[in-house]
Amino acid sequence: MSLDGLPPLREVIEKHELRAKKSLGQNFLLDLNITSKVARAAGDLTRSTVIEVGPGPGGLTRALLAHGAQRVIAIERDERCLDALAEIAQHYPGRLDVIAGDALKSDFAALAAGAEDVRIVANLPYNIGTELLLRWLTVTDWPPFWTSLTLMFQREVAQRIVAAPGSDAYGRLGVLAGWRTQSRIMFDLPPQAFTPPPKVTSAVVHIVPNAVPLPVDGKVLARVTESAFGQRRKMLRQSLKGIGGERLLAETGIDGTRRAETLSVEEFVSLARALEKT
Repeated sequence: MSLDGLPPLREVIEKHELRAKKSLGQNFLLDLNITSKVARAAGDLTRSTVIEVGPGPGGLTRALLAHGAQRVIAIERDERCLDALAEIAQHYPGRLDVIAGDALKSDFAALAAGAEDVRIVANLPYNIGTELLLRWLTVTDWPPFWTSLTLMFQREVAQRIVAAPGSDAYGRLGVLAGWRTQSRIMFDLPPQAFTPPPKVTSAVVHIVPNAVPLPVDGKVLARVTESAFGQRRKMLRQSLKGIGGERLLAETGIDGTRRAETLSVEEFVSLARALEKT
């Protein structure tokens, strides 16, 4: 069965000798039903420019195009995959742009310049996924250049993104995601869905920006959360000591005997705004 008239992905991998590299965090998603499910989770793509990170042999890329994405910009660091992606581009003339490069060095806003509806959809390489998400959550301009993020992470990371105060998973990611966005886990994926299968379950998270988040410098908020959760078992008066915690707690009226996981997003913003004044 083929989604689009192109060869099955296993044949593509065999033809181009694409063995997943652990050093690049690669786990290829080959099941057409699953790649289609991920594409559908991103919503109606018919008027969208989609940015994909780490397309590999192009399984998700093909699903995005088959489900109507107006344009896909695929950023791929592994040069071995470029010929396979070029074949997809030839099959979908004018709709797929392949960028050979490192996503961590890419200017995503510039790539999407001029597009009215930009969605980032990706089976993110495990070794750079969290770093990319933090960058997208803390961009200076808000609302951001992207309309939504539909991203695949390890299940544990996905749980941290959507976590609420008081839960074991609540931490830096939950605060930063909760500050500016609404996020939810769409569905899980077992290890067997990937080639090679990872040792963990994965999950797809859908994230949309809040129009008017609480005003604060994202870098300062990140600094506060890093300090607070860096010693999460300690009381705030101790974990925040390195950034002037006593003054911050006094100014915000937050009890210094509390621990980081008990604070709401709004309370973390208050601490960050107090730190901004120093």
